[in-house]
Amino acid sequence: MKSHTRFLAAPLSAAVAVAMVSGCALTQSSKNEGSGASTSGASKAPVQIAYLTASAANVWLAASAKAMAADAVKANVKITTFDAKFQPGAAAKQIQDVIAAKKYKGIILATSDGAAVIPAVQQALKAGLKIVVLNQIVGAKLNTADPQVAGVSASVLAPPQATGDRLGKLTVMACAKIDPCRVVYMFGQKGLPFDDAVRKGFNSVISGHVNIRVIAEAQGGFLGTDQPRKATQDVIQAHPSFDVLVGSGDQQIQGALLALDQAGKKVKLIGVGGSEHAISGIKAGTWWGDVAGAPITEGHQAFAAMMEAIRDHKDLGGIDVTTRLVNNGLITKANVDKFTAQWAG
Repeated sequence: MKSHTRFLAAPLSAAVAVAMVSGCALTQSSKNEGSGASTSGASKAPVQIAYLTASAANVWLAASAKAMAADAVKANVKITTFDAKFQPGAAAKQIQDVIAAKKYKGIILATSDGAAVIPAVQQALKAGLKIVVLNQIVGAKLNTADPQVAGVSASVLAPPQATGDRLGKLTVMACAKIDPCRVVYMFGQKGLPFDDAVRKGFNSVISGHVNIRVIAEAQGGFLGTDQPRKATQDVIQAHPSFDVLVGSGDQQIQGALLALDQAGKKVKLIGVGGSEHAISGIKAGTWWGDVAGAPITEGHQAFAAMMEAIRDHKDLGGIDVTTRLVNNGLITKANVDKFTAQWAG
């Protein structure tokens, strides 16, 4: 998602600044740059890094993984992927496997297990591994990007409560001239720390607007369109008339749109992620708005942070790339031309 340098926040370290490739509403000049890591060690054995992903099938995380893989080639780093497939507890077991292998220098961790994985993370740190958290919070505080486990080198993510706050602001805008404004809220997976925090932020914004009423909830998952399509069909059967449907991920809106088109219904759709589907949908008028995201930028940032931790013994702390987005990452018809998607959706 392209923009101009005036939208950048405070200066970062050199390695991290260079790593902000193809940034969502970030500098256009950085679009074709690499991670900046040295290739002088190409003749040496590669540095071994473990990437623990919540789901290899998740399109967002796949975009981050592709960015990290591109940087790894240039930096003589081998990344081995461990797929949790959204199974609770899988990440902790995988961390044990990484520790036991005794060949890895660090772990880039994208897990949906939240605070439950902390004991395993602490064991990895004690074993001498560097840890960089990606995309999902490891801890109990859901309103900050800062690492919540002592010793974690960096945490690269958008705080989900802030994402929910943005989702709420878009909903208020969509409902501005509708009273009552009947809203359907679609979780990815209710009960996940991410989803619950997004809803908390959403609620904090809409609670002050008496015209907005959440009349139904649904669950659409984060993998494909089948589940959200069926969930929307069920909502339509129970609530034939509503004005806005919001989802905590763009995948849910894709599926919801299929069901709504089939039923001949037109409502305002708002998602999260700034995907290709969201950008094209807003331009075409089939989506009302979206919360922007930058998975490619996050992937480059996470890899750069890991290299700084391993090679320079430097911790970068919390990194939230969404603080550098155009219009605070709120995409509407009025500003959609300022954004370029970083993932398919």
